[in-house]
Amino acid sequence: MSRELKTGIVALAIISLSIWGFNFIKNKSLYEKTRIFYAEYSNVQGLIAKSPVTINGLRVGKVVKITFHPYKKGILVAHILMTNDVQFSKNSVAQIYSPDFISGKSLKIQLAIDDEENAIDGDTLQGEIDSGILGMINEQIAPLQSKVESFVVNTDSVMQNLNEVLNAQNQQNIKKSLQSLSLTLSKFNNIATNTDAIIENNKLKMDSILSNANLAMQNFTQITDSIQKADIGATLHKLKQSLESFSVILDSIKSGHGTIGKLMVDDALYNNLEGATKELEELLREVKLHPKRFVHISMFGKKEKPYEESIKE
Repeated sequence: MSRELKTGIVALAIISLSIWGFNFIKNKSLYEKTRIFYAEYSNVQGLIAKSPVTINGLRVGKVVKITFHPYKKGILVAHILMTNDVQFSKNSVAQIYSPDFISGKSLKIQLAIDDEENAIDGDTLQGEIDSGILGMINEQIAPLQSKVESFVVNTDSVMQNLNEVLNAQNQQNIKKSLQSLSLTLSKFNNIATNTDAIIENNKLKMDSILSNANLAMQNFTQITDSIQKADIGATLHKLKQSLESFSVILDSIKSGHGTIGKLMVDDALYNNLEGATKELEELLREVKLHPKRFVHISMFGKKEKPYEESIKE
């Protein structure tokens, strides 16, 4: 072999090895059929090159690089290298998501079940962002954020007012109040100790008092039982009959029946009785003052003196 041929063979081998090494470093096999897809995002949420690409959890490729769109301002383009020959609709979605709390962002292909044409090498897929667990938590916490902020503001205002209230003078007053309260509690403690001592010293007396009270309650219970056993109903019935009879008597007296009734109602009878009483009183007075006028014994038949009514002074 000539020197030129050997040089050519070596150069060809070096070029082949260089291409193979470059593709090996990029995890791209020379014998593997690959496709490139694109997806556009306004925010990639931390997605980086070499992030895995999955379909239903199966790794089918990776993100090669992320660049800015050459024509759309502010739009980022993710270059997706598919190392699997799986076929899917061009309406499928390239969705950025967080597989867990620890690892970074990944990209998954949400397959579209429709009758559209399959995506081919160089197609641009629709890009979306999956909020994931953290997004759901943020959505739940977001309505509470304003309330929490308001609560913090109010708490800060309350603390400021509290600091204004608890100035040096008020702090001294509070200290004095606490000291007074401590003295009061100490006195209460002493009173409680003395009370315990009094109770301990008079325990026998208290037991005696309680025993007497218990005996009195037993006696009261017996009295109550006796009253309960007594025929109170019959007694009350008799009392009612007596009151009714007395009421009848009073009604008879009021109506003027009987001596008492006539005496209370008939003024003439009352006046006659009163006059007779007065005359009887005068008669008894005359008998006492002049007994000889009423009792006279004479052996010679002395003429009887007539009765003369005395003049009242």
